[in-house]
Amino acid sequence: MRIVADRTAAANASANAQTGEAAPAPTIAPAGPALYRIHVRDLDIAWSIGVFDHEHEAVQPIRINLELDATGLNDWEADDYTAVPCYGRIAERIRAMATEGHVRLVETLAHRIALLCLEDERIQRACVRVEKPEALKNAESVGVEIELSRDQER
Repeated sequence: MRIVADRTAAANASANAQTGEAAPAPTIAPAGPALYRIHVRDLDIAWSIGVFDHEHEAVQPIRINLELDATGLNDWEADDYTAVPCYGRIAERIRAMATEGHVRLVETLAHRIALLCLEDERIQRACVRVEKPEALKNAESVGVEIELSRDQER
């Protein structure tokens, strides 16, 4: 939602302050297709990833976080599932990527996931964090974060 204000409202507020009258409530108008944010937090997937020999021999846990800016709805009250990007479908497609073979770098994986998210025309920006929780003994995790937007070169 956005709050609509104009010079008349500002003038009325100033006049009300001088007379001691309560200011009228702002007019609230439904916003058009602004952006809204979709979050997927701590999606854990077993993945064959890494540059070391032992990382080629077994899968390891990867933690993925997504922040996706999507184009808002023309009618927020329509409650239409088909009008929004499906975060469940995105998660399924990321899980399917894990079966496609070994990836050496978390940077490569994060970039591929961002591109996958941007395949949906409604997603305007994808921020993808990929972490390897077991990479360093004295750290909770290590990883990278990549952000791509529709208007950037890929």
